[in-house]
Amino acid sequence: MMVLIGKTSIDFIGKRYMFFAVSALLIAAGAASMAVKGLNLGLDFTGGTLLQVRFEQKVTTAQVREAMTKAGLETSIQSFTDRNAYQIKIKGTQEKVNEMSEKIMAGFAASFPGNAFTEEKRDYVGPVVGRDLAKKALFAFILSLFGIIVYVAFRFANPVWGAAGVLALLHDVFIAAGALSITNREIDLVIVAALLTIAGYSINDTIVIFDRMRENLRVFPKMPLGQLVNTSVNETLSRTLLTNLTVLAVVSILFVFGGEVINNFAFCMLVGSICGTYSTIAIATPLVYQWAKKGK
Repeated sequence: MMVLIGKTSIDFIGKRYMFFAVSALLIAAGAASMAVKGLNLGLDFTGGTLLQVRFEQKVTTAQVREAMTKAGLETSIQSFTDRNAYQIKIKGTQEKVNEMSEKIMAGFAASFPGNAFTEEKRDYVGPVVGRDLAKKALFAFILSLFGIIVYVAFRFANPVWGAAGVLALLHDVFIAAGALSITNREIDLVIVAALLTIAGYSINDTIVIFDRMRENLRVFPKMPLGQLVNTSVNETLSRTLLTNLTVLAVVSILFVFGGEVINNFAFCMLVGSICGTYSTIAIATPLVYQWAKKGK
């Protein structure tokens, strides 16, 4: 296997309180932002206006998006290139359908003065994620976390390890959500998918280190737990960094060059990937040690 760095002997357990403090600051910043600003929920959660127009002359999606930006509107755009038509969605209540539609039409008129366009459809679209669906999704997420605890507890014969893995997972998801709130990025179903991907990615990397800890427990049963944790993390550090740097390279390219449509998704994955790497090394395994130490 390719080795990114040589043998290391970093005292991760000795630095655990510093790691905990950094995480606490990041979580507090996200919580403060969500308390003050809230989350910028997209059309999938709020509903809004739908306006479909067809242009006489060809225009690109980028030009349509630029026209909406100049008009000061945050919109979701769907193109029908075979008909040179575009469907524009914008957040708002049902009572504001006509008001929002007129703003969209005015934005097109200002940006495309020589290009006539026809309104084909004007309507209100309800939220894709209703209250009932949101409750079911939350229940499914909680059930999956419980399943992870049971799985890790069964595999490693210790429920504390499962709880530590889930806390590290929640740590990553919450910090990613906090970053979205701080930057006021819109949250839609694609972002929900990104947060769930972060959760799966985080626990997978944590289990790799837990597996090495279990192996070392069998080989060195009398080794102090702190030394065993440090040894296990250092032994898997090259593999962890190599895997995560590969993921980071991909999401960084998507974030920089992927365009407006997937920019929020790429941003969420970028933050989550960094947090996932950090929490695997600096949160999950130190939590196992901390709880084991308190239990004695």
